[in-house]
Amino acid sequence: MEKKTHNFSDIEIAQSAEIKHINEIASKLALSSDDLEHYGKHKAKLPLSLLDQSKIDNNNLILVTAMTPTPAGEGKTTTSIGLSEGLNRIGKKTTVVLREPSLGPVFGIKGGAAGGGYAQVIPMEDINLHFTGDFSAVEKANNLLSALIDNNIQSKTRNLNIDPRTIAWKRVMDMNDRSLRDITIGLGGTANGIPRQDGFNITPASEVMAILCMAESFTDLKKRLGNIFIGYTFDKQPVYARDLKAENAMAILLKDAIKPNLVQTLEGNPAIIHGGPFANIAQGTNTVIATKMGLSLSDYVVTEAGFGADLGAEKFFDIKCASSGLKPKAVVLVATIRALRHHGGAKKEEYNTPSVDRINTGFPNLAKHIENLQKFGFNPVVAINAFPSDTDEEIELVKKKCSEKGVHAVVANGWASGGEGMTDLAEAVIDTIESYQNNFQPLYEWDSPIKEKIEVIAREIYGADHVEFTKKATLQMKRIERLGFADLPICMAKTQKSLSDNESLHGRPEGFSVNVREFEYATGAGFIIPILGQMMRMPGLPATPASEGMTIDDDGVISGLS
Repeated sequence: MEKKTHNFSDIEIAQSAEIKHINEIASKLALSSDDLEHYGKHKAKLPLSLLDQSKIDNNNLILVTAMTPTPAGEGKTTTSIGLSEGLNRIGKKTTVVLREPSLGPVFGIKGGAAGGGYAQVIPMEDINLHFTGDFSAVEKANNLLSALIDNNIQSKTRNLNIDPRTIAWKRVMDMNDRSLRDITIGLGGTANGIPRQDGFNITPASEVMAILCMAESFTDLKKRLGNIFIGYTFDKQPVYARDLKAENAMAILLKDAIKPNLVQTLEGNPAIIHGGPFANIAQGTNTVIATKMGLSLSDYVVTEAGFGADLGAEKFFDIKCASSGLKPKAVVLVATIRALRHHGGAKKEEYNTPSVDRINTGFPNLAKHIENLQKFGFNPVVAINAFPSDTDEEIELVKKKCSEKGVHAVVANGWASGGEGMTDLAEAVIDTIESYQNNFQPLYEWDSPIKEKIEVIAREIYGADHVEFTKKATLQMKRIERLGFADLPICMAKTQKSLSDNESLHGRPEGFSVNVREFEYATGAGFIIPILGQMMRMPGLPATPASEGMTIDDDGVISGLS
């Protein structure tokens, strides 16, 4: 395919690509059509029988993370896809493994999340919209449990004596809708249930999504679903989903959703897309099963973790890898000149205005992420995701400063040139893998006290001086300990816009406190969620939603997705 400057939108580039039959993509992984569960010509499910632990242990996992992003993001997905194309171009059998986009951001601020320019996964429209129905299945499983809870409260014969005031489980939908954060249900008389306060989270924030992403088998999925904490009885006894006999029915709804989805990149290389938790309010990585599927079928797997390394990468290491035994061989840290300008004081309208001074001032943010990844045993490769407004002087300054930190920085041109523009980065990643300079280690031990684990993350990763707990959070922490969940890892819910919990503090903040407002606990997924600052688990739409720029014609051709 001829490479062009970015005169075309992402969706125009995706729609002009020559898409291959999914059987042809599967053949690159030594799979036949009989190995697939087809969803039309260009999508397929991969059965769990294809997992191969011996290959998982011996093949190479590469994580792509980023510096603290601007609101539009710095191109982790674009870099991940482009790196996969670049690795395939230099003869390395590689699969990119990504999360599924959420409709909330697609119609809200992002407009799409399947890469960009000439580093995309296709069919782009399907991936950004309903895809193979996985999000719908998660939503239905979550809301089945909600219905079972309220039905039990209403029941006179099989009532578990659940105290409605203590119910921690919320309904979900995959849309940004702030009006559903706090609602009252059960109004209209006794036939309509027991009135109580409730609310909706966005589907990627559902514990069912987290469970899908943490489960290592169908048996494990059912066990985790049964372990979901619901609330307490009136005599203060904990109630779990298994007490409602909910786990099998929920698992039935997820029987296909647990299987990873196979699609392709613009250059016809395999891509596995599965699961979709956000990294600011959940663990922010694709499913364990999808990552292991990629490692079972190819020599190299490129995957990403959401938002900056303080969120997605930390959770990838301390939750996903520690739970599943995955051991990454290399880390790519995505930086952009515009994000460095942002952390150097540039306003949004100045992101494309060259300024060496702002690069100097903003570099400490990137430096902090480099230092953090080194704490996990990695010397990252910095990928400078190229934008047309970058200047040679700014790029050379970033390379020089990275070199002073002991890391190699490479310009990544996947957006403009696809795999052709990513071979330098691919070679740098192979060099770091083959030099054996990385030795993964988690930041903390799971059996450390809850307070200590939170303080370690806040101090070592965010750079905070100390952590403050509200009275509510302190009481909840004691309750978690009494329930026997103190040994679970920590999944911080924190703004992605700053290393701190205050989104207005850019660069590398110092001398600040982290404030734990309250706790949620995902006992099925297997982690504790401290909620920092003003984080919410149901976003709202922006003043001008991306949906306003989308159209579809009489032939079903969509425009406006990006």
